[in-house]
Amino acid sequence: MPNYDASTAECLVYTFKDGLLSKVAHDLKLKVGRFTLEVAEDHAKVEATFQLSSVEVVCARKDGRDAHGTLSGSDKGKIAKNMEGDVLETKRHAEAHFVSKEVTPDGDGFRVSGELTLHGRTRPLNTRVEKRGGRYVTELSLNQLDFGIKPFSAMMGTLKVKPAVRVELSVPAS
Repeated sequence: MPNYDASTAECLVYTFKDGLLSKVAHDLKLKVGRFTLEVAEDHAKVEATFQLSSVEVVCARKDGRDAHGTLSGSDKGKIAKNMEGDVLETKRHAEAHFVSKEVTPDGDGFRVSGELTLHGRTRPLNTRVEKRGGRYVTELSLNQLDFGIKPFSAMMGTLKVKPAVRVELSVPAS
């Protein structure tokens, strides 16, 4: 069974600003720093565990592109503190866990369906994994509200994060 972690695979999370003061806020690119992903040799089963306290801010994004240098170290620290304490509540919900129920070939990729447990709630998850160059990649949208997560909000809701986040997971195609 091939095993992957953050040294061979990548899990990115993208958040999107919202609210009246969104012009002064930033979309964010986050990275999960510790996770395991196991894929059965015959690709019939996938199981993954993500350590939520390892989510870190990579950079701000502007117009759909990385905007390195926009956030100070202090800004990144404040965002991480809010994520851990108020949004993900990592002391109560240390990890997210995915187990596939079905994996079927689909062209040069796969369709994967299963269940994701996040923030104490389990929900069905369906995604397509496609081959891009030398990697298998899946992109999916998760609604934080579906998992009982209250998206970040400040200044009486005039500055907030949209409930839908985009998750991108990639592993070597070998």
